Amino acid sequence: MVTSVDAYMADGCGRCEHFATPHCKVRAWQELLETLRELVLQSGLEEVVKWGSPCYMYENHNICMIGALRTHCSLSFFKGVLLTDVTEKLEFAGEHSRIAKLIRFKSVEEVTKYRPLIHDFIRQAVDIERQGLKPQLSAATPPMPEELQQIMSEDTLFRDAFYSLTPGRQRGYILFFSQAKQSATRRSRIASSRVKILQGKGLQDR
Repeated sequence: MVTSVDAYMADGCGRCEHFATPHCKVRAWQELLETLRELVLQSGLEEVVKWGSPCYMYENHNICMIGALRTHCSLSFFKGVLLTDVTEKLEFAGEHSRIAKLIRFKSVEEVTKYRPLIHDFIRQAVDIERQGLKPQLSAATPPMPEELQQIMSEDTLFRDAFYSLTPGRQRGYILFFSQAKQSATRRSRIASSRVKILQGKGLQDR
């Protein structure tokens, strides 16, 4: 997995067999991703790599990420549900997403068109962290770990399989993943559960 954004832009995230090949989805959207990157950096956020993708932070708080899929690129906000969006451009990444929201882009022209809106979302997201605001979630459903959200945003097959599980099975996995204190452990648990999830099985199923 890459450890710098420059390496990501040049060769991809390193999470699949298409890394550093012409088939890499990052390479396919390179100009668009660079445009998004430049725009986000204008806000003064710290640029790092998390989960193999560019992540932008404010005082050690995750604000947003950029990423590439086969059909589009995205700018996702970790606490997107708290952003005011009168344009309704933000959308949940999946049917059961409850906190993170994203904007999809298919051209550099789209990024340019929505530049003021993107800057406004970033400003809002930073203000949310300054105020220490957190999404209010019901106790019945635990929040989805950031690692799981990121993996699903990159792997549509895995995402679709997870959302095809019964609500009880989804909740079981989310609890299992969330109980790990370290991000690396959460990612390891997700990876070890991948086959079962793709098979439509619950955590305790054989």
